[in-house]
Amino acid sequence: MTYHTDFLIIGSGIAGLSLALKIADLGRVTIITKKRATDANTSLAQGGIACVLGEDDSFELHIEDTLRTGDGLAKGEIVSLVVRQAPERIQELLELGVPFTRDPQNPERLHLTLEGGHSRRRIVHVEDHTGREVEKVLLGHAQEHPHIEILEDHLAVDLITLCKVYRGCPKEVLGQERCLGAYILNGKSGEIDTFLSRVTILATGGAGKVYLYTSNADVATGDGIALAYRAGCRVANLEFVQFHPTCLYHPKAKNFLISEALRGEGAILLDPSGKPFMHKYDPARKELAPRDIVARAIDFELKKSGKECVYLDISHKPRGFILKRFPYIYETCLRFGIDITREPIPVVPAAHYFCGGVITDRFGLTDIKGLYALGECACTGLHGANRLASNSLLEGLAFAHLAALHIKREWAFYKGLKHPPVPAWDPGGAVDMEEKVLISHNWDAIRRLMWNYVGLVRTEQRLRLAQKRLRTILEEIEAHYWAYILTADFIELRNIAHVAKLVIESALRRKESRGTHFMVEYPQKNDNFFRKDTILWRAQEPL
Repeated sequence: MTYHTDFLIIGSGIAGLSLALKIADLGRVTIITKKRATDANTSLAQGGIACVLGEDDSFELHIEDTLRTGDGLAKGEIVSLVVRQAPERIQELLELGVPFTRDPQNPERLHLTLEGGHSRRRIVHVEDHTGREVEKVLLGHAQEHPHIEILEDHLAVDLITLCKVYRGCPKEVLGQERCLGAYILNGKSGEIDTFLSRVTILATGGAGKVYLYTSNADVATGDGIALAYRAGCRVANLEFVQFHPTCLYHPKAKNFLISEALRGEGAILLDPSGKPFMHKYDPARKELAPRDIVARAIDFELKKSGKECVYLDISHKPRGFILKRFPYIYETCLRFGIDITREPIPVVPAAHYFCGGVITDRFGLTDIKGLYALGECACTGLHGANRLASNSLLEGLAFAHLAALHIKREWAFYKGLKHPPVPAWDPGGAVDMEEKVLISHNWDAIRRLMWNYVGLVRTEQRLRLAQKRLRTILEEIEAHYWAYILTADFIELRNIAHVAKLVIESALRRKESRGTHFMVEYPQKNDNFFRKDTILWRAQEPL
């Protein structure tokens, strides 16, 4: 079937929902989300949203912290643009009904906590489950809006562009490439429908599931990055994968993050023998060093000891304080037999956040007209080589606002556009895949390959081995893509394979160690790469 809408938003996290609410009065908004609307990384965000509100804080300090953490690649003008609008975005959330935690000493003010890399307390939060509350409030307003439709169990297969419609780029299309919508798999019917839109927005989140161990939700398979790259957009800085230092280590726990806010409130990292170790890696900041430093320190301690995990200890804090400040973490750990008020928490690093993504301008606009990218799937210049804690939800809010301003300004243009005839999805002679092991085997192979060869510490030899092995897997995937009827599992497999290829290629090109990217052969920063993005474009080397 063919569906028409004014705005097609792919993804239902903080960026997509925020934008939907800001543009819904212009026309019809269709949000597609591949599982439930709440299945987004936003819902898992525990820490909070970075915002300058304290009397001892300033925009300049927040900007400086962000630039320092970005290690030479964060763009000053973008950082300033995002940081300075944070108070307005927080005020909007308050007006929508987000119940941010209040300062117990002064209920008129919001409580601010501290996280790694920040020089001041500036993290606005809802106890230790901020993302869940923000998602709940935004989703509630979106569901009530008469111009917003949310379709669950819908997964984007590929974007529809003029070049795709014309099966190439003739002279009349060159320089005028435009996004017309997307082919979408309806998970309930199994059919691939055509969704045509005046404006298309990628708000698909990250790609943590490219790795075997991740803090991300199961939906984080890099869909937006893969969709945009295949359509002809440039992507950048995909070598910068941030590993969160502290995920719960337990055989029955799945991707449960232990918030950085614990370290902000005084939690100490202990090696397997129970001794503090962060003073050896960052004497000044210790546990409050940026995530790349802390994660690599833990990795080094684990390699040295041969053990499976280190420990995070906050049990020296009063029990009442822990229960009030971290109720969600306390309750979750207790279910696994760990009482954080009495004993340390076993933790390990896990893939957490992609600092790179689809290149956009200051309004979230990509290389293709009518196509925007927001949130973690975008490379806006805010994060550079390493993201400062709690700047991610802020980025989603900030760029949703900026994109809304741009869309409203250009709405007359978008509204006047005429679509050429768009063909329906053609499955050709595809048949059902009888042996699903073809998907599960390659899914597992890619994630293990990335974890073992393209993880926290990299070598050129391991990267080239990963590249060689992935090439064979990709050839098999592409052959199956045309032979079998598509399923959600297969589409996600194809996306993580494409993103994995881009991460490896980006890592091989950056012959230095910067931010979250550490190369054994090139342990120092290289001036040739200072303020230089790693940009990939499909025309350079087709998949």
